Amino acid sequence: MVNVCRTSQDLSGQWKIQHYEVEEKRAMDVAAAALDDRFWIGATVPGDVHGALAERGIIDPIYFGHNDVKSRWIEQKEWWYRTTFNLDAGASSEERIELVFEGLDTFATVYVNGHEVGKTANMLMSHTLDVTRLVRSGWNAIAVRFDPLHLHHREKETFDWSSYTKERPWLRKAAMNFGWDWGPRIVTVGIWGAVRLERSKIAKLQHVYARTNAVSKEQAQVQVTAEVQSVLSLRSKQERTQPVVTTCDIRLLDQQGEVVASAISLPVKQGKADVTLDVAHPCLWWTHDLGEPYLYTLEVTLYADDIAVDRYCQSYGIRTIELALHNEQGERRFAFILNGVKIYAKGANWIPADQLIGTIPNSRYRELVELSVEAHMNMLRVWAGGIYEKEVFYDECDRQGVLVWQDFAFANALFPDFNRDFMQNVQQEVENNVLRLRNRASLAIWCGNNEIDWLYDMKTASGDITSPFYGEQIYHELIPEALERLDPSRPYWPSSPYGADHGQDANDPDTGDRHNWQVWHGSVYPRKQGEVPVLDYSIEGVTFKNYKKDQALFSSEFGMHASANRYTLEKNIPAGQFYWGSPEMAYRNKDTNHQKGILLMEGYTGIPRNIEEYMDFSMLTQAEGLRYGIEHFRRINDRNSGALVWQLNDSWPGTSWSMIDYELLPKASFYYAKTFFHPVLLSLEHEPGHSLNVWVVNDTQDEVGGQLRLNVYGLTGERLYTSAYGVKVPAQSSMQITALEEAEVLGTKRAEEVMVELQAEGFVAPMNRYFLRDPKDVMLPHSRLSVHVNEEEQSVTVNASVAIARMVKLELPVGRVRFSDNYFDLLPGESRTVTLQHPEMQALPLKELRVSAMNASEA
Repeated sequence: MVNVCRTSQDLSGQWKIQHYEVEEKRAMDVAAAALDDRFWIGATVPGDVHGALAERGIIDPIYFGHNDVKSRWIEQKEWWYRTTFNLDAGASSEERIELVFEGLDTFATVYVNGHEVGKTANMLMSHTLDVTRLVRSGWNAIAVRFDPLHLHHREKETFDWSSYTKERPWLRKAAMNFGWDWGPRIVTVGIWGAVRLERSKIAKLQHVYARTNAVSKEQAQVQVTAEVQSVLSLRSKQERTQPVVTTCDIRLLDQQGEVVASAISLPVKQGKADVTLDVAHPCLWWTHDLGEPYLYTLEVTLYADDIAVDRYCQSYGIRTIELALHNEQGERRFAFILNGVKIYAKGANWIPADQLIGTIPNSRYRELVELSVEAHMNMLRVWAGGIYEKEVFYDECDRQGVLVWQDFAFANALFPDFNRDFMQNVQQEVENNVLRLRNRASLAIWCGNNEIDWLYDMKTASGDITSPFYGEQIYHELIPEALERLDPSRPYWPSSPYGADHGQDANDPDTGDRHNWQVWHGSVYPRKQGEVPVLDYSIEGVTFKNYKKDQALFSSEFGMHASANRYTLEKNIPAGQFYWGSPEMAYRNKDTNHQKGILLMEGYTGIPRNIEEYMDFSMLTQAEGLRYGIEHFRRINDRNSGALVWQLNDSWPGTSWSMIDYELLPKASFYYAKTFFHPVLLSLEHEPGHSLNVWVVNDTQDEVGGQLRLNVYGLTGERLYTSAYGVKVPAQSSMQITALEEAEVLGTKRAEEVMVELQAEGFVAPMNRYFLRDPKDVMLPHSRLSVHVNEEEQSVTVNASVAIARMVKLELPVGRVRFSDNYFDLLPGESRTVTLQHPEMQALPLKELRVSAMNASEA
């Protein structure tokens, strides 16, 4: 191949930063190429100001205590970034040089060698600036000025509704920066994405779009469109004696590097080259639970007058994705169809992995997606109040076989869709991100916003909103029109939740997707459109037992708070404040009404009396509550096609709905998810005083057959009852196996004195254990634990004696530790060996291991 002329020079790394008061300095003086910035502060790009100042000890660690409040002065200042770079040679007459910023937060003015190149007003997209005539051979300088946000919204009107702050509707910036009910207000500023200089000669590949039109075992059709842009100046075009002839070579390579389909010397006509590749016997991209997430490599080479001038190279998964809104009988559904196979979406909602988005290392993305896969999740919803995620997130989802539900960045507010400048900004943002992400195998659906359509109706009914539905044009006109042009092969859903029927509101369980906030928030349902919403802050109003009343077609948000792990809290709470009810513990909880969590625990575990009980009770309530809801949703999988927990991860060390805390330490609910999200689930449906209904749920594409054994144990370990049942469950279905009366299995014991165990024999499914009464009513005797540590194998064996040990918990004072199991129950005489590992293979301080249970401590 002839040398490819397009080159990229990385300008990320060490920059300098400094702040001024607004208008303290003349912009052209600070932007001057020769400015002496020796005394400025070093800062890493990608990154942000908060991260740079904390790294150098200029501000205190931002998540410790109330330090986030102490750093709010940062958002009031004007901030400058500067760097220099060397260029081997200046631009030729047939060359274009562009400066690309993958993320600028938010109102930035860019200068090159003292010249103002352009302004930006959107954190949520990349920005490309033509600097061909400004850069020179040798030394060059870049300066970027960031305005404080208040300069850009103080003269703007405010709207009736904008959750958590009134300033953000005019600002195209991550909503969570202003605070949410799970994170603090930290208004970031800086260069949060990578920076590079791109040099193109004659022509370049502007965009490449690949989509799978059809698949079968024998053949797949992959359509590839390459959009080509000339980089020649008008003068260069006039000087040429012959027009440029451009062609493309398009190849699809398998994982061994062999070409499986190609089109060579494809002519570029009117700026486009388009071809359909026929791939024989394709390896399809599947979610990890259904098969291999196979990735080919798509390679497009652009030639101008037989000289290779540009190349696109990207992994590509052959697959089709559809959203089915009806089943074969015409009944309403909300189900994803992958390669012709209806899937059950199991997963969680994703929020930014740190409040300081620019500082997030790639390893954090990789580990969170790995943990999702470990918990049998096959879908993550990128929530609208964050960002369109970084490439590494989609790389990992592509590679590990996890589907992505992608919200557009509009959350819980009215937005000024009547303003031309705002709408032009939004149009650029939408197109920028669609073009960037549309080739991703993992990307399953675009969604217009989070909760806006639903909450607009509720807030209008309650009188909180009297204005028109500002923003409606974005989700119902601008975005779908852009997708029709740029990504017609992927489903679009206007909002989440969305879909109303028979006068119900947008959260109607009979249409579309649904957010269940009866549990935790106490929302009273059913609700008609236009009715004043009602909240029930009572034990009965917030209990997770309300999940069983929910017949949603697709459950895209639901959850409950739980404490972060001990290490995460102790690391970030000042000395003397780590106790239940302390001001610092209360500060970790950003929810609007702390009483909800207390009510939930009061009805289930009882109210905690100290920090130990709070950690245990909240973790157990979340874990058992999510199990209760998800097992219900999965049992009705002839109707319900997905359960996405709110939320997977945390952006700071707080108390929230997350299953994995900020230090990447999973909570009890994560370990429960290994069972309740397993492709084959043994499930006990039971309410006090009623029958024990035993189910098997089979999400696989094969029939499951064997025996299911039910054992009942007394709390001191004696087996009171056992029975076995033949199992033959068709693929992708659920089946009730048997129903037993309480009296039949209890013998002489009371329901408060037993535990039920379900085991698979002859087929693969994790064991599942249940208590027949809530923890506050179970009469747990004191148990004893013995612990053996094997430092060489980095494992721990725990044995219980005397009585059942409830929720055995292993703790180390280290973040990012992977326990093979945790928060489990042990029968007396039963042992379990847990392996421990750090993702960077660091030695773990096993001598500091702490092992306990709710009714036991280490002997």
